Amino acid sequence: MADHPQPINRAVVWLQRAESSVLILVSFVLIILAVALLLSSVMDLFRAIGAHDLKQTGIEILDSVLLVMMILEIVYTVTVSVESHALVAEPFLIIAMIAAVRRMLVITAESTKVESEPALFRSLLAELALLAATVVAMAVSVYILRKGGEKMEAH
Repeated sequence: MADHPQPINRAVVWLQRAESSVLILVSFVLIILAVALLLSSVMDLFRAIGAHDLKQTGIEILDSVLLVMMILEIVYTVTVSVESHALVAEPFLIIAMIAAVRRMLVITAESTKVESEPALFRSLLAELALLAATVVAMAVSVYILRKGGEKMEAH
């Protein structure tokens, strides 16, 4: 029985290189997007300070900065994937936590506008509670992943 490992191995190597190349390009696009969003947020901050409207614009700026953090976490996740050729759960959990906190901040800002509508206000509070529970569950998951990794390293 003749084995033909050489062509298959070459194909795998080329596929891995192609995957890494695409992921690197994705990372560069995400970094450019993060920098552009951050610069836009800085300009919005200065405009809000000049117009004495920081209270109103502050939530939007915070939302934008948290989006930048999410993008950077995605870049980190892509970097880890390129280096290890493995999917790591922890960075995805952190991205999800940032996204949930970001949504919680938006809900908090919106809730003051809908206090006069009890049904909408209750639904926002329910969403807020679910997001808080989700963040706690993800934080516990990250803790378990880290503790599990420490135990594996100890053995």
